[in-house]
Amino acid sequence: MELVINGLSKTYGNGVKALDNVSLTIPTGMFGLLGPNGAGKSSLMRILATLQEADAGTVMLGDLDVLNQKHEVRKVLGYLPQEFGVYPKVSAYQMLDHIALLKGVIANGERKQLVEALLQKVNLWEHRNRRIAGFSGGMKQRFGIAQALIGDPKLIIVDEPTAGLDPGERNRFYNLLTEIGENVVVILSTHIVQDVQELCNNMAIINMGQLLFAGSPSDALRAAEGHIWEKRISKSELEQHLAAHRVISNKLIAGSPVIHVFNSTRPADDFVPVEPNLEDVFFSHINGILNTTAA
Repeated sequence: MELVINGLSKTYGNGVKALDNVSLTIPTGMFGLLGPNGAGKSSLMRILATLQEADAGTVMLGDLDVLNQKHEVRKVLGYLPQEFGVYPKVSAYQMLDHIALLKGVIANGERKQLVEALLQKVNLWEHRNRRIAGFSGGMKQRFGIAQALIGDPKLIIVDEPTAGLDPGERNRFYNLLTEIGENVVVILSTHIVQDVQELCNNMAIINMGQLLFAGSPSDALRAAEGHIWEKRISKSELEQHLAAHRVISNKLIAGSPVIHVFNSTRPADDFVPVEPNLEDVFFSHINGILNTTAA
């Protein structure tokens, strides 16, 4: 099954154009949606999750018209927003049982079997009787995935899922998402480049409501091959280099700035070539460099 987005646009009442004629085909599997804060990712996710209207365009999930068959879409949709509310004094088992009932799993035996299987799947069975309010960030996110899986969804939308998770919880969450993504369309919306690089076979980059790139991470990296140059500088040199070169990123390593510059030839003798990473590609697109002819 594919999710096919064609000409999707959304402008808010204050004049902000959140989505500008976005067209994108998302196949089965893990799909990463990258963009800085305010890029339009959340607007796109809310429209796909049937929580917000679009101004123009179409979205098809197989034969389902997402924009006009919202009730039918919700039956095959799993959604984990960036923040989701739960009743703090209710146990994980009780809450999942309640959500399953709301989603139409009425038969007691069927619902009991489903809830138990989901708690096992997300490794929360031993904590099933604990109040969700006492869960760690990673446990809450795993519970969020469990509720998103109710109803055998064909489309799962996950918005900024690893924010605030420690490395161990993040890895467990990665593994769970990868397993889920083998059979359904899973859209991972994030501004964390590493999440996409480690999880997704396909990706897109969006900024200021516009689609800048769509393809595989390997295709994205290939476009930047031979164009990324690195140099360690002093803090006092940073402004000079920002003015003289197309600096796509700078970070402090052992107290000194290390800059990455996009250029088709060595910018100066003291620059060294480096293999591009997905962060280089991301910033090159965001800064408009990969949408222009390399120098």
